[in-house]
Amino acid sequence: MRKLFAFLRRSHTAKSTGASTGTLQAVLMATVFGLGVAALPQDANARNIVSFSPHVAPGTVVISAGQRRLFYVVDTGVAISYPVAVPKRGKEWSGATSIEGKYVNPDWVPPAVVKADHPELPNFIRGGSPRNPMGVRALTLSSGEVAIHGTTQRMRASIGTAASYGCIRMLNEDVSDLYDRVDVGSPVMMTR
Repeated sequence: MRKLFAFLRRSHTAKSTGASTGTLQAVLMATVFGLGVAALPQDANARNIVSFSPHVAPGTVVISAGQRRLFYVVDTGVAISYPVAVPKRGKEWSGATSIEGKYVNPDWVPPAVVKADHPELPNFIRGGSPRNPMGVRALTLSSGEVAIHGTTQRMRASIGTAASYGCIRMLNEDVSDLYDRVDVGSPVMMTR
C-alpha cells in the first residue's frame, strides 16, 4: 500500500511539473493492470504466471530443457512456470509424450542405468521416505522409465540444473501443485 501511495504522490508531482498526460495515463494503466493481475486467484505454489505461445493448447505440459522450466498451459497464451532439473548430458530427450500415471508418495526402484552408476543405492525405497528421490508425487510418462517427480530435501539444490537420468525433477510443493492440475493422458512436450 505504501508503494501505491508513493506512486500517487510521484504522479501528482509529475503532473504539476509538466509531465505529459499520455505518459501519466500509460503509467496509471500499467499499475492498474498490475494490481488486477496480482488480484487474480492463484494457488500459493503457482507463483509464476507467464505469457506463453497461444498455439499451445491449455492442459499441455511443456518442458524447456534450455530454460530449465516446466510450463503448464492454463489458458490460451497463459502458463504457470515452474523451475525444474532436467536430464544431464547424454540423458537428454525431446519430443512428445503424455502422462501415463499419477502417484502419491511413490515407491522407487532405481532403473538399471542408475544402479549401474550408483551400486551403493538400495534396490527399493518405500514411498514417503525422506530418502526417496521421487518425492511426494510422480507423474509417469508414456515414453518409458521417465517421470516428472518431486525430490528429496538434499537434492532440492539440483533444481535449475541438468542433473537427472531422464526424469524431470521438481520441488515437492511444485509437483504437488502440478499433480492437482493435470490428468492422465495430458500431453507433454520436451524441447531443448
